[in-house]
Amino acid sequence: MLSWAVTFLIIAIIAAVLGFGGIAGAATGIAKILFVVFIVMFIVSLIMGRRGRGL
Repeated sequence: MLSWAVTFLIIAIIAAVLGFGGIAGAATGIAKILFVVFIVMFIVSLIMGRRGRGL
């Protein structure tokens, strides 16, 4: 999931350098959403991993 966020961020940077503002904005938005989803899934997996260790 994090690799997709980085991919869209790179696409946004390249599009911004080439002057494609709409594409850059859309790719940046997608990268932000994917990054937030990654962080939420990471925190959930940390909590679930702790619960399975014999609490």
